[in-house]
Amino acid sequence: MAAAAAEGAAAKALRAVLGRAAKAAERSGRAAEAVRVVAVGKTKPVSMVRELYDAGHRCFGENYVQEFVTKAPQLPEDIRWHFIGHLQSNKVKSLLAAVPNLHMVEGVDNVKIANHLDRAVSSLGRDPLKVLVQVNTSGEESKSGIDPSRCVELAKHVKLACPHLIFSGLMTIGMKDYSSTPENFKALVNCKLEVCKAIDMPAEQFELSMGMSGDFEQAIEMGSTSVRIGSTIFGPREYPNKKN
Repeated sequence: MAAAAAEGAAAKALRAVLGRAAKAAERSGRAAEAVRVVAVGKTKPVSMVRELYDAGHRCFGENYVQEFVTKAPQLPEDIRWHFIGHLQSNKVKSLLAAVPNLHMVEGVDNVKIANHLDRAVSSLGRDPLKVLVQVNTSGEESKSGIDPSRCVELAKHVKLACPHLIFSGLMTIGMKDYSSTPENFKALVNCKLEVCKAIDMPAEQFELSMGMSGDFEQAIEMGSTSVRIGSTIFGPREYPNKKN
């Protein structure tokens, strides 16, 4: 009872999200363990991430390199960090050097960034790094990501030409309102089928990162294996200096 009384707001919110994710996984015929919840703490202090870590969570994400390289070294080394979104090539090496426990990059959207990541992993002597190819399934110019028609081409490049990267699947950042027609999720599922066939990758080994605070349950029901949850866990964000 004492532990429950001491539980903070973020830890309570995380527990609720994990419960909702588990139920959505069950509705899709999968075990709760088949879906990863990445707690995205951008703009939030180290103390809030630590609160979730102390509650037992280990998978966290960040979106901005400058914030990431400052925050990660202050936290335990067994965290499995995800970088999410567009990554500038001139910041690749600083990110990899500062975050040795970087588990995955969710945001490879062109050959250039794939090659930069591959060379940086090699030069730093790191183990191969898992990456997801980011696909712009909504067609919005404001969003990064490769066109769905070119995702097979980029996936092949990562798998065949980048020996220090592990192609692990696809990710997308969908439109804000998925209440009725989640075409963007369907598009990513279709891309998965095409890529699996093209590179002969077993579907059960393929990751789909789709779904955020407003639509993660629907994304899980449609096959997402990883959801990125920020404000529902950490609360509203403030962006005083929005930089990558």
